[in-house]
Amino acid sequence: MAENKYITVAYQLFAPMQDNDRELIEEATSERPFQFISALGMTLDAFEAQIAPLAPGESFDIKLSTEEAYGPFVPEAVQKVPASIFMINGKIDKRYIYEGAVVPLQNADGERFNGTITEITENEITVDLNHPLAGKELNFVGKVIESREATNQEIQDALNVMTGGCSGGCGGCSGGCSGGSCGSCGEGGCEGCK
Repeated sequence: MAENKYITVAYQLFAPMQDNDRELIEEATSERPFQFISALGMTLDAFEAQIAPLAPGESFDIKLSTEEAYGPFVPEAVQKVPASIFMINGKIDKRYIYEGAVVPLQNADGERFNGTITEITENEITVDLNHPLAGKELNFVGKVIESREATNQEIQDALNVMTGGCSGGCGGCSGGCSGGSCGSCGEGGCEGCK
């Protein structure tokens, strides 16, 4: 069984552009690093395989092919759906449903996934089910801040969040804790707890 390491990294993520230039896609700073526990499937396998052996303080410059990253862009994953799917009381809430919005969706089997709204017309909404970085090569440049054996509690908290549950002892939570740790649930502070 693979070791579960608690790893934090600061990085800049680039995607190559034409003319040998590159576009900064996102940044995780030392103050707000990217954190994950290895061997739980929390990040890209090829990224994790190159980060996990590194020690705190080590730098990295990792290039991932499209296949190692989020795969090719699949045109068939762009779907037109009836606008009525997104309506509440006959109206679309434009605070949440707009071009560029990432929306949580669920299929008939109960599987949850995200889609990006790319076009809205009166009767149809176009949703792109590809990952936003599908079709791109990725280049992570950064440094390992922390890398150590994960505690049992950190592993349990990560699993709870990954499965839609709560971390931090959320007695009455039904699994919808606003996307993260909800240790304040016991005090009634978590919007998603019921």
